[in-house]
Amino acid sequence: MIRVSEIFGPTVQGEGALIGLPTVFVRTGGCDYRCTWCDTLYAVLPEQSSEWRRMNSDEILNEVKKHTDGNPILVTLSGGNPAMHDLEPLLDKGKREDFTFALETQGSIPRKWFRKLDWLFLSPKGPSSSEAVDWEKFDKCVAESVGPKLVLKVTVFNEQDYDFAKSTAERYYDIPMYLQVGNPNFLPNNKMLGADRKSEDVLMRQYRLLLDWVFRDKWFSVTVLPQLHVMVWGNERAH
Repeated sequence: MIRVSEIFGPTVQGEGALIGLPTVFVRTGGCDYRCTWCDTLYAVLPEQSSEWRRMNSDEILNEVKKHTDGNPILVTLSGGNPAMHDLEPLLDKGKREDFTFALETQGSIPRKWFRKLDWLFLSPKGPSSSEAVDWEKFDKCVAESVGPKLVLKVTVFNEQDYDFAKSTAERYYDIPMYLQVGNPNFLPNNKMLGADRKSEDVLMRQYRLLLDWVFRDKWFSVTVLPQLHVMVWGNERAH
């Protein structure tokens, strides 16, 4: 059984290498991290677990198909940390019906079944998260990526996160790197917004700042992205 926080869509992927692609999200419950700026604490904290459902692979796939009238689509496996769960049966069943799968994880739990994914997004957390990367486990996740298309994605809130992303890109120079602007609305004790500031305005200001750093350093091999879903729907929780 898999702890599921929510299943929603169809929507578009708002981040990373598949930005803009239609998808249904399967968000699992539970995480081994406690990032200070987490925007999905309802899928992380044990005290929220009463809202989660315990579902098997058939139940999850059937609900996904209800959202698409049975048509195959990209299924985005997110969390929390979806690597905490055994998702191999879901991948096997879905692929037999022509669904494709992308999974995002911080790279703290290597899984053999990563090889059955179509896309694997490894997203190590920078200093602003207050979490430390276990690079030995992260390397094992990279090693299990034989099969899926592998990309790195770092969320950047400040210049320390940006420097962390650069050093990560140097460490894994042969893996494409995506920079994702952080959403300041979820920073703890955030004082920068003001009641009259729209979330998309703040994100675009942060995005321009991130571009300034990239251009300053002539870092032209990286892809720099906004948060498309926030620009379209704001900070409302998806349904």
